[in-house]
Amino acid sequence: MSGRLDYRNSLLRVCRFSLIASALSICCLYATPTQYIDEAKITSTLEKKYGERASMRARAWFKVLSEASAVDEKEKLLRVNNFFNLFHFVDDSKLWGESNYWATPMEFIGANGGDCEDFSIAKYFTLLQLGVQEDKMRITMVKATTVNQYHMVLAYYETPSSIPLVLDNLDHAIKPATQRKDLLPVYSFNGKQLWLNKEQGRGVLAGSSTRLEKWNDLNHRLGVDRLRLPKLKLE
Repeated sequence: MSGRLDYRNSLLRVCRFSLIASALSICCLYATPTQYIDEAKITSTLEKKYGERASMRARAWFKVLSEASAVDEKEKLLRVNNFFNLFHFVDDSKLWGESNYWATPMEFIGANGGDCEDFSIAKYFTLLQLGVQEDKMRITMVKATTVNQYHMVLAYYETPSSIPLVLDNLDHAIKPATQRKDLLPVYSFNGKQLWLNKEQGRGVLAGSSTRLEKWNDLNHRLGVDRLRLPKLKLE
């Protein structure tokens, strides 16, 4: 149990510094959901850039997209959450050589890992591709009170007044926010808006998500034309 807690604490400690920096600055996946994506191009590009196992992960991701396309939204959440939670957690400074790098979903798949924001971003764009409405999702920075650290998760709102469901790479079970007393929301955003959160609700609108410099940079790099090579090989 102590080893598990040490691992959890190390993940949250790493996220703390990168996420605070992002807050202060206030694929072939696309910001538009269900757009056609070229499986052959993506898999071949990832193989050339990252190696054969990266193309295998890309094909597994396409299988998730195919098989989850006909299921209900709760099942989409489960499948996407489970898929990406198989990836490795790695500090940005070790993986990318800088303290706060937001990887695109294709870079995350190619590198086979990332830190907390990369998990949340990959889940967000994959669910968009599966047709989940952007207004139902928010990438959310939270404070994990049990260890007094910052962390990032994806929140899903079934309706505007719903208690959000939390998709997390630390606690792999999808739970309502009311069951995550360890998480205090700080700010959240999607492709349209930015909110400042003071409680477990939806927060106060604070303008466009374009206020986040890291989000703007990430959207500029979506696709497979600007893929970055990691400093650390995970396989």
